[in-house]
Amino acid sequence: MPIAVDIDVMLARRKMSVGELAERVGITPANLAVLKNGRARAVRFTTLEALCEVLECQPGDLLRWEPGLPEGGDTVVEAVEAVEAREARPDAVEAGAAG
Repeated sequence: MPIAVDIDVMLARRKMSVGELAERVGITPANLAVLKNGRARAVRFTTLEALCEVLECQPGDLLRWEPGLPEGGDTVVEAVEAVEAREARPDAVEAGAAG
């Protein structure tokens, strides 16, 4: 994957556990692990902002670009569309339940 995630580096520098970071950021340890291990296909800016705030760092301290082709053949557009589609489903369920 062309984007490398260096959350482990910042955790070590801040002497913070994954569990503590997840709690302070407001995400589950499992979701943080997916991001931390480079398996995430996208990250919300609000999550990135919270990570930077808690770790007192810049986005570039957590993410870096490495030349190469994306794994799995997904383009950025495909990844964004997949996230938007997943996010749209709960809204549709809530709207249906309310009506």
